[in-house]
Amino acid sequence: MENNSSVPILFPFDPNEFWEQMRQIIREEVSKSQKESTPILNNMSVPGLTEKPLYKIQEICSLFKVSKPTIYDWVKHGKLRRIKIRSRVFFLGSDIRQLMQI
Repeated sequence: MENNSSVPILFPFDPNEFWEQMRQIIREEVSKSQKESTPILNNMSVPGLTEKPLYKIQEICSLFKVSKPTIYDWVKHGKLRRIKIRSRVFFLGSDIRQLMQI
């Protein structure tokens, strides 16, 4: 970019001083936003949470080494309760632990 002295400047700063101030403002804003931002937690690393609260059907199948129809049969006979959240089906971790103890 050329520095043309014949171009009128509409603000009362030397262009170099203006850009230096802009850089300083940007640095301050970036450092402020980094200090204020809270760390994003992994969905499995919630402070105080020691056990997984919800399981997907595929996780239960691999945990018990059974097929999906078997899980559906357990639900039908009351061994497991399913929890529907929007269009997804989950199973409570407490129910899974209880089923493991039987």
